[in-house]
Amino acid sequence: MISADKASQAIELLAPAKNAEIGIEAILHGADAVYIGGPGFGARVEAANAFADIKRLTDFAHRFNARVYMTLNTIVNDEERLRAVELAHLAYENGVDALIVQDMGILESDLPPIQLHASTQCDVRTPEKARFLESVGFSQVVLAREMDLEQIRRCYETLQSARIEYFIHGALCVSYSGQCYASFAATGRSANRGACAQLCRLPYSVYTEDGRELIADRHVLSLKDNNQTANLEALIDAGVRSFKIEGRLKDAAYVKNITAHYRQAIDAILARRKQWARTSDGHSIISFTPNPQKSFNRGFTDYFTRERHHDMAVFETPKNTGEKLGKILRITDQTIEVQSKAVLNNADGLTYLTREKNLMGFAVNRATEIEPGRWSLTLRDRPILKKQPQLAPGIVLYRNRDQAWEEKLSKPTARRVISAQAKWNADSDGFKLELTDERGYRVSVHSTIENLQKTSNVDKNRQNIEKNLRKTGDTDFEINHISITGEDYFAPASVVNQMRRLALRNLAHERKARFEKLKRSCVTELLPYPDATDFRANVLNEQAVVFYKKHGAAITEGALETGQIHRDVPLMVTKHCVRFALGLCLKDNIEKVKADPALKARFKPDPLILKSGPNTYRATFDCKKCEMTLMGKVKTNTSLGEINLKKN
Repeated sequence: MISADKASQAIELLAPAKNAEIGIEAILHGADAVYIGGPGFGARVEAANAFADIKRLTDFAHRFNARVYMTLNTIVNDEERLRAVELAHLAYENGVDALIVQDMGILESDLPPIQLHASTQCDVRTPEKARFLESVGFSQVVLAREMDLEQIRRCYETLQSARIEYFIHGALCVSYSGQCYASFAATGRSANRGACAQLCRLPYSVYTEDGRELIADRHVLSLKDNNQTANLEALIDAGVRSFKIEGRLKDAAYVKNITAHYRQAIDAILARRKQWARTSDGHSIISFTPNPQKSFNRGFTDYFTRERHHDMAVFETPKNTGEKLGKILRITDQTIEVQSKAVLNNADGLTYLTREKNLMGFAVNRATEIEPGRWSLTLRDRPILKKQPQLAPGIVLYRNRDQAWEEKLSKPTARRVISAQAKWNADSDGFKLELTDERGYRVSVHSTIENLQKTSNVDKNRQNIEKNLRKTGDTDFEINHISITGEDYFAPASVVNQMRRLALRNLAHERKARFEKLKRSCVTELLPYPDATDFRANVLNEQAVVFYKKHGAAITEGALETGQIHRDVPLMVTKHCVRFALGLCLKDNIEKVKADPALKARFKPDPLILKSGPNTYRATFDCKKCEMTLMGKVKTNTSLGEINLKKN
């Protein structure tokens, strides 16, 4: 049972921002907070931003009491740590509300009084780890995507005041975040340094240890995209307070669509469950109907939130197949005829899977509806009919680019406004206008007029006052309720308009003056560190060693990125299981084995070999934990920092 004080915690929709423009669009489309990369040390090296742009974003966000979090979530060496701390101070000075952090060495530094949020790279999958991070000063902790509702609830019940953050949409890393070393081991590009080479999206062939091929050249580690739309209310009940959308490299159209989708879904819950409210102010007026299927996705899964599914991965392709349209009916030298209830457009991008399950695609030059549900398509590249001989009647087509949709979302599609109530009063001394916003902030303006005249038409005077008070124009406000007294005194439109403009300006100033910065959580107690102390602690600087020592953990070796480890190591630990996906899980086939004991050898959890190009991994299986580990050698000689453990 969730206690009353915790149940009252507000709900946050947290959206990604590749840059300030996309961050502003996220807020306009309903985000309560956005997360963005700064000039460096963010876990997406391609999404860096200057502080001038971040300041522009924070200024805009704070108008709606929305928040901006800056990523400082790579591991850093000793030299870089000093620069990272400098960026933390600059972030604070430019209005950033919280830092998203992975490297514990940063906590042992001279930080500004800015709130700290634990990055997904911190690998939080136990109540003990969540409580530990809260105890050292983190106010918000993002849990591993692999956790189910009961595991989330246990973490929530362990925490005293820190808020739980959880990914609800976007790409899924197959490994526990912060514990994937495949990219660095093979290429020298570190996921924990924001440069993941995404080896999980490559095709692999899978073999038994004696060399028998089970599947060839398939994307067995490439997961579908996360979509928790159906689980939002259950996640709130389990204790999630910040709902995070993945995608700091995504474009504006993606962020607009997905943010608006979850805003509407969360608002529908809040409308029924009055004990909860959102963290920011205002509401968004959207000019389109959000549809996650229209944005890039690899198919959707709710992952392990409720139970394990067979179809969490999509073996055919890591690309965006798109929404299903219909079948090819006929092909001529010039056109393709398609059966589809959807409206097709010139310049649409279509895809299909070949008999070998490879994804192919082409662009439409002209789409013409021959009759209802039947379309003739002229291709932009007509010789493609010869280049792609597998295009044939019966093939199912998908659309991964809807030209009409893209054009619609390339234009302004949302306005965000804060509700305010207006009180108008008139007497023989003049007029008074009072505005009160949804946070309860109140301002008033007066206009003294000599020889104020009575009106001969009270109803018309009242209507004109209301009409002019509602003219909020391009301000952040919307007048949703008006009360009028003294309507028998004539109110010139020029006076009403002037007073309204002044009152709205004063209300905006009042909100800015009363904006409250988030407070940094205090370190509460020295709890013992509850996790691995070998290279998996990701220690790349000496202050991190000091941090762990304070918490009773002796670091036995530096991060893999020191370049000092060349043995076989666990490069990935995953809840996704290749045996399960291939139908070879003993637990999943226990009834078959009971019926025919001779089948037991087939489902025995022996190791498997995964090969892709020059990379070979040995997959081992822990059936008790339902986890798969990919073992492999560190091939790279790259060193991104040195650390002297003996010194500490």
